[in-house]
Amino acid sequence: MSFDEEDSIEHTLLVVREVSVFKIPPRSTSGGYKCGEWLQSDKIWSGRLRVVSCKDRCEIRLEDPNSGELFAACFIHPGQRESSVEPALDSSRYFVLKIEDGNGKHAFIGLGFNERNEAFDFNVALSDHEKHVRRENEKETGETSDSDSHIDIHPAVNHRLKEGETIRINVKHKPSSGTGMLSAAGLSGSGKPKTLSLAPPPSGAGKIRSPLPPPPNDPVAARLASTSQSVDQRAPKENMKQTNPSTYFSQLEVCL
Repeated sequence: MSFDEEDSIEHTLLVVREVSVFKIPPRSTSGGYKCGEWLQSDKIWSGRLRVVSCKDRCEIRLEDPNSGELFAACFIHPGQRESSVEPALDSSRYFVLKIEDGNGKHAFIGLGFNERNEAFDFNVALSDHEKHVRRENEKETGETSDSDSHIDIHPAVNHRLKEGETIRINVKHKPSSGTGMLSAAGLSGSGKPKTLSLAPPPSGAGKIRSPLPPPPNDPVAARLASTSQSVDQRAPKENMKQTNPSTYFSQLEVCL
């Protein structure tokens, strides 16, 4: 396989030490390829991958890691990345490459990376090449894209007030509608003040509640309790003395 313009400068954008190549079945649907349909028995090669930029063309080279012998190459021409490199539908680590032999013949093979970050770097390398080619074309034609940074050459306007300058702001006063807090409470300046009616107290407020019992260790309460007990014990004895009938009849007999 020969490459055009051997004396041109090549830039290596990415090197992956080990990738896997699979023999893939024909596309079953128009939606794309699924790596789940590639069996491990369909693996046909493993080796090194290099992404090389050669002017406006990008090449994906599959090489032997020891001898550097080229196994296959995928050429990506400007604006034709989708037709040369297609990601798998069910995994971000697998792609389908369109390889060419330089004589007009081409075939499709499956490409698999061992790590997701390797597949991510692969996508970034292809995108960087596209951006580089776009910038070079814009330099030749003198056009710039919208993504380029725009530099404003006009000086910034100074909106600060100078010394002695003032700002006058006219604020329109709205007529009071009488719906504020003062008018709702009957304290507005216009009209007679409204009488405030208070709600009656609850029904249970007039009842006299019994006083709370004194604390258990109160000395005054203990003294009052002992005094009441001694009075209660003395009162029945005096009553019994006054109402004892035998004593009353004995006094009557003595008088007779």
